Amino acid sequence: MTLFPEKSPNTPADSQAFIDTLCRDCAALATLPFEARRCAACGSPRLLKHAELTQLGVAHLDCDAFYAAVEKRDNPELTDKPVIIGGGRRGVVSTCCYVARIHGVHSAMPMFQATKACPKAVIIKPDMEKYGRVGREVRALMQELTPLVEPLSIDEAFMDLRGTERLHGGPPALSLLKLVQRIEAEIGITVSIGLSHNKFLAKLSSDFDKPRGFSLIGQAETLETLAALPVSAIWGVGKAMQARLARDGIRQISQLQSIDETELARRYEATGLRLARLAKGLDNRQVTPRAAAKSISSETTFVEDLSDSAALEKHLWNLSERTADRCKAKAVAGKTLVLKMKADRLSSLTRSRALSNPTQLADVVFEQGREMLQQVLAEKPGTRFRLIGIGLTGLVDEKLADPLDLGDPDKAKRKAAEQAMDVLRDKFGKDSIKKGRGL
Repeated sequence: MTLFPEKSPNTPADSQAFIDTLCRDCAALATLPFEARRCAACGSPRLLKHAELTQLGVAHLDCDAFYAAVEKRDNPELTDKPVIIGGGRRGVVSTCCYVARIHGVHSAMPMFQATKACPKAVIIKPDMEKYGRVGREVRALMQELTPLVEPLSIDEAFMDLRGTERLHGGPPALSLLKLVQRIEAEIGITVSIGLSHNKFLAKLSSDFDKPRGFSLIGQAETLETLAALPVSAIWGVGKAMQARLARDGIRQISQLQSIDETELARRYEATGLRLARLAKGLDNRQVTPRAAAKSISSETTFVEDLSDSAALEKHLWNLSERTADRCKAKAVAGKTLVLKMKADRLSSLTRSRALSNPTQLADVVFEQGREMLQQVLAEKPGTRFRLIGIGLTGLVDEKLADPLDLGDPDKAKRKAAEQAMDVLRDKFGKDSIKKGRGL
């Protein structure tokens, strides 16, 4: 989407008028003639012009093709190649680079379709531990600007920089540009920024100019900008709601803007009120740092369906180790264990078990999970499963984890052995030592 259409509210009536301008290369902030095409300081054509450039302070940061970008950073040979991050033929695309998207590949696409659309793609299995580490590095740089950082996922978050002008010596737009430059220089990936006066519009604008985008939606242009978009641009309007609106002849946000709020509420109840507000760019939600995670889990989809107990237990052990590692990294333990299994795309089952004590040990997660797995196999003999997952909920501080148990005199030895393995992995790498059951 063009940030400044010919008749945008940001286009001064007088072509000789001046407008706040930010150079995206040298970060020079100046008031230049609207017709200026290059930075007066460095000559760059990458200028960000907006009548409300120095007034907007709610931002949405989105890493560009995050998983693929991290893999390309770590392996320069992949720079110009199509890269797909995902599982085997039975899995789906987690994400892909922009080169692969040109061929029609997209997130959540089945892998067999993705490889058919882009047969020359380099397929890489997700490394969630690495992506999590890079995501935390990006988050740390964001938190240097403001404590008001609200993560949406591993690679995107809201920020509220209103009131930080004196602290950072410039408006939020300038602070965000410097953040973008730091992320590229220090972490080696690119991000896109959306800047506006509320969360909905900030997130919407961050998609306008990806990758390496920096887009703004000001107060004055809100209604006009939204009017030109389809209803699918409204956050939370999925395919089912789009179809329902289409049956009523509503496909554009401009149509929602013209319908009275009470009429939308009558037709669509609470969703109608939400549509009425967002269609006019009204969103009073605050940027709120997210509370601690309520659960930690790991799962895997098999290349071929499995029914064999030993094969399923092998996967369960590897997932138990992964879940335990994540708990230890976050310094938490879980009070309830949850097993998840899928026999096909539509049906899934879960089993949960309250533990006598919170745990973060792979040994405990596996042993308790194995008992639940055997119960499932006994209930559904011969069933072939395509997915298994194990997780912990009811998270508490790790200080409460795995106390000694007089009823289990060998627990202390198993705990000490696992902790010794953790030390070796920290020193020599996660694959430096494994238990036999995981081989």
